[in-house]
Amino acid sequence: MPKTIDSLATDFRALEVLVRVYRFGSFTRAAEDLNMNQSVVSYTIDKLRGVFDDPLFVREARKLIATARCEEVVTEAQELLVRFAHLTTERGFDPENSRETISIACNYYERALIIPHLAHAIRAEAPQMKIEIIDASYIGHDKLLRMEADVLIGPFVQLGAAFYTRTLYEDPYVCVMDPAHPATQRNLTLTDYLALEHVYITYGGHWKSRYMQFLEDAGHTLSIAIRTPSPAGIQNLIAGTELIATVPERLSRQFGDGLYVTPCPVRSTVAIQMVWTARTQTSDMHKWVRSKIVETIHQTG
Repeated sequence: MPKTIDSLATDFRALEVLVRVYRFGSFTRAAEDLNMNQSVVSYTIDKLRGVFDDPLFVREARKLIATARCEEVVTEAQELLVRFAHLTTERGFDPENSRETISIACNYYERALIIPHLAHAIRAEAPQMKIEIIDASYIGHDKLLRMEADVLIGPFVQLGAAFYTRTLYEDPYVCVMDPAHPATQRNLTLTDYLALEHVYITYGGHWKSRYMQFLEDAGHTLSIAIRTPSPAGIQNLIAGTELIATVPERLSRQFGDGLYVTPCPVRSTVAIQMVWTARTQTSDMHKWVRSKIVETIHQTG
């Protein structure tokens, strides 16, 4: 006779294990994060496979891949866990004694300029709170909807009524080049700018800088010598060459004194947004975290 499985015996801890394995794509990392033995994680997933009559995870080329059924279960499980946590949490938020985890989705720009200051500000008042930084890539909004992140920071356009958005600031573009570059001897005009060879940051090919959108709308094209997916290390590509790169002004400060910086002749800015969903809209903890983000931006200017 087939084995009878009592699905009602499934507890929230088991669902939490499932969500962590899904999030990390690893039984080992999930076990480490939950501070439990990997054998317990494996046993729990095996039980859930019986409950949902699905393998939940399969291995392909050494990677742990979630099945379609697993995706469905995780989406519902995350919402159940959030609702249960809300029911069991006392009203009001005490930063000093909080042991909660806040997950922030962002990319290189925010990790370089915002996150270090924000982490210090949060930890100063909530020393036991855990902070998880998640790569937003180009799917930050999806990560909010899938509850993989609590808040999203970056140049992301609001998509639909499911999201709340606040503009943190707008950052103008500047051009960076080697101090010996001939263009440093005069004000950079648009004609000069278009004639130069550029290092172009593609941001993985899924997001286009606003200055580039302005150029294309005006019918201009750049002479691109090097394409790179991230601003990380761009100063090393430019130093000692006659190449030029266009980056947000605040980011240019991270390159130190080794490069010459001048305003970009394409007058545009990048708008840095804070985005969240209804899931965290009324939470005292998340309202506190969002206030810390705004406060940090104002203080670091």
